[in-house]
Amino acid sequence: MAAKRKPTTSSGNKPAVGNDAPPRDKAALRDVRRRPPAVLRGGNAVSPGVAVGRAYCIRDIFIGDESRPLDDTAALRELDRYDAARERTAADLKAVYKKVLDQLGEQQASIFLAHEAILHDPAFTAKVRTWIVDSKQAAPAALQRLLGEYTDLFAYTTDEFLKERLADIRDVIIRIAGHLNETERSDEAAADEAALEGEPNILIAGELVPSHVFMLGDRDVVGIVTETGGRTSHAAILARSRGIPAVSGVEGVLQKAMSGDIVVVDGREGVVLINPDYETLTAYRKIQREFVHLRDQLTEHCDEPAISACGQKVQLMANISGVADAKAACPMGAAGVGLYRTEYLFLTHPDVPDEEEQYQNYRDAVEASPNRSITIRTLDVGGDKKIAYIGESREANPFMGWRSIRISFEHPQFFLAQIRAVLRAAAPDGRPKDVRLMFPMVTTVEEMRKIRSFVHKAERQLVERKVPYARVPVGLMLEVPAAAVSIDVLLEEADFVSIGSNDLVQYLMAADRDNPKVSALCEPLSPAVLQVLTHVIATCHAAQKPVTLCGEIAAMPRAFVLLFGMGLRSFSMSPAFVPVVKELLRRLTTERADAILKQVLKMRTTAQIIRYMDEQLQEIAPNLAMLGS
Repeated sequence: MAAKRKPTTSSGNKPAVGNDAPPRDKAALRDVRRRPPAVLRGGNAVSPGVAVGRAYCIRDIFIGDESRPLDDTAALRELDRYDAARERTAADLKAVYKKVLDQLGEQQASIFLAHEAILHDPAFTAKVRTWIVDSKQAAPAALQRLLGEYTDLFAYTTDEFLKERLADIRDVIIRIAGHLNETERSDEAAADEAALEGEPNILIAGELVPSHVFMLGDRDVVGIVTETGGRTSHAAILARSRGIPAVSGVEGVLQKAMSGDIVVVDGREGVVLINPDYETLTAYRKIQREFVHLRDQLTEHCDEPAISACGQKVQLMANISGVADAKAACPMGAAGVGLYRTEYLFLTHPDVPDEEEQYQNYRDAVEASPNRSITIRTLDVGGDKKIAYIGESREANPFMGWRSIRISFEHPQFFLAQIRAVLRAAAPDGRPKDVRLMFPMVTTVEEMRKIRSFVHKAERQLVERKVPYARVPVGLMLEVPAAAVSIDVLLEEADFVSIGSNDLVQYLMAADRDNPKVSALCEPLSPAVLQVLTHVIATCHAAQKPVTLCGEIAAMPRAFVLLFGMGLRSFSMSPAFVPVVKELLRRLTTERADAILKQVLKMRTTAQIIRYMDEQLQEIAPNLAMLGS
């Protein structure tokens, strides 16, 4: 057996989880003892476990309390700060316009000309400067006020053009605010943040977007709470990838919580507690320690192979969003990377990553991945993942509209640049690596053939440029019901299949997974979903084509048992869940999984299946209950 690694905490970083020590600088934090306690129920439990820490609130696009009136001297300083931020924003917009123009063309670049026009609009600037000088408001507060004014103005419009203008105004304000946040903050705000940096933090936001991750720096985030989103939102995926307890869909949490409050996040029950009493806090800290202890125990055995109780080998890989995630997957015992979501490179980039930047990123991800094995998915934007210069057109139903591979086809040079970058990363020194190239949201065999032609063209271009590259397996992410129905035909053109269960489930059930009114329908243990998964896996096996499931259900114990019973032997999941699934697998036999699946496929309702699976899991692995279902 391999040597045991030193256990880590669920934050993946400092051993601050469960730390009962007081803040380093109590005077710098608000006196939370005077604030009433609150218990917020009804949230979505999106990442299991319990965390206790100090609230760190991200309120819309601004951080901290900028609402206090300034004196005359401070107002003049604030005016200079705003002007400087505005100048940096203008420089940003000129640079990004040129880069998008070179890579995507005039139509996509024109959005940044519109943003420049907004930035230089006299009325826009005059309002902000007036509120700073006359109302003695800090620049972020003035920008927040301006955004609120425009939002109210367009609140009831049905005109799509005006709605797009509001989105443009918001983007410009966000850019200016970003530069303001880079400059010196008030002494009190700086003291608050310095004190919070010495504490385990519970990140609280209306919606967590990829750029927030970079705002956090080295902050020790041990829990996440958001007002919107579901199990497959950005916040949920980020939380699970790092093993952080999280609850989403908690309405009004930003009205109840302030930075510095003591917060408990119960990612098992979907409950958030703000400033709980001593007895309650003590009880939750005990549960938190038990949670961390169990996770550490499982991590001790992470180097052991993924083998069932009857000797069946299984490949457990990691879903990642960047190089840091790939590095984190190694100590979790992942066999490789089954899904690299490349869109996060684009979503967090200040403008547009060119081919060289992409190549460097993919090369680093290959080197950092466990066993240097990686499946790279091309750009998957649209729906809930928006980039200002691509896929931003307003649609009545964006999840079923212009997104993913459909966008890539319409920007061939942009698409080819990404493919070339991946092919180069597959052999940076002329020696082929274990790299696979996957394409999202493929619907028809015609699309798969078109993808093949793009890959061949990219190879020819690299040959002409005399740049080292490798031919790689080309596969599809199965997310569309039509593709599931015709999987046998698609397999004639694909080298492998990865099942993207997040989108597949919502499309099968015709229910937006992030809409609280219908998200309950997006249940992976639905009889219809299980029937489709059984068909797809069996068809891939019959065609002798590799099949992996890389949606979030790969790490759900209930679903894992059933997928194992279907014959699936390759899974990709958030790195933090690899040790959990390994432990479950060690207690599972193919005979038992087969028997459970046969019973489940006879059942008619989701509720019946969930009850039955809970009973089975209680017998198979009772100690894993707090780590997710």
